[in-house]
Amino acid sequence: MRRVICSEFGSPLDLRIAEGPIPEPQAGEVLVEAVAVGVSFVDSLIVRGEYQVRPPLPFTPGSSVAGRVVAVGKGVEEALVGTDVATVLPAFGGYATHITVPAPLAVPLPAAVTPGTAAAVMESYLTLVFAVTHRVKITRGEQVVVLGAGGGIGQAAVDVARAAGARVIAVASTEDKRAAAEAAGAEVTLGYDNLKDEIRTATGGGADVVVDPVGGDAAESALRALGADGRYCVLGFASGRIPRLPANVVLLRNRSIVGIDWGDWSRAAGGATGNAVLLADVLARVGRGELMPGSPTIAPLADAGRTLQLIAERRAVGKYVLTP
Repeated sequence: MRRVICSEFGSPLDLRIAEGPIPEPQAGEVLVEAVAVGVSFVDSLIVRGEYQVRPPLPFTPGSSVAGRVVAVGKGVEEALVGTDVATVLPAFGGYATHITVPAPLAVPLPAAVTPGTAAAVMESYLTLVFAVTHRVKITRGEQVVVLGAGGGIGQAAVDVARAAGARVIAVASTEDKRAAAEAAGAEVTLGYDNLKDEIRTATGGGADVVVDPVGGDAAESALRALGADGRYCVLGFASGRIPRLPANVVLLRNRSIVGIDWGDWSRAAGGATGNAVLLADVLARVGRGELMPGSPTIAPLADAGRTLQLIAERRAVGKYVLTP
């Protein structure tokens, strides 16, 4: 098998490829030959040692894998061999040609969902579907502002809000990112200049929900653009700066700030089993056409470092997947 190795925390460009034996599935496990592996901004943080979870070195990054079951361990039905599946690994190890995983965590792919699409949607769509099912309610007709709407998590936010019946206002830094957000279902696209006033104008007075995976300078402007009972959803800090939001602005007009940490939920309260159930729901909704993710950009496994660097520098548009 081939896998990506991170020997020390630092630049993604220092990642290397290593060869090794194909692992054997243990009792209760399946062996999956990867077809597509999701790449995320969080992966870049982990490689740089800037995430709250720091795996012991050396390690293989990645957690979202789609592929085909090629062998099963003791106690697992042989009929699973040949099944296309998607899985979120409980730890890391996804940037590889083969992975083993407990059989209950290998979710069969609906016929209409390709491995590439599954790998692309896992982390981003799981985060947003977790958000709207566990943390914040979005009702039909509400106005939802999405910051960083040209990236993978932003496009997922646009699509999930659209599917909930919301009117989506997308904020992105470049024309190509705004075009991608519009293709994902945004009705209005904005840049970051004069953001508070632009949002208030676009929403006719104030947004109902702000989805923010970016942080930085735009955060306070977006918070101030919320209307009465508005909800500000914190998903991350892709800008590299954690904002200090004024409590008086939250108090005014009964606004609220809601943390969205799907990763913590999948490791703790929901656990790997609960997360597999959530993944099955996401894939089923994609298969039925309720959620409509765009096609990912494909890169070979050997380009993992360059792809992570592109995402870390916020030059990526949409989702990327690796093909082992």
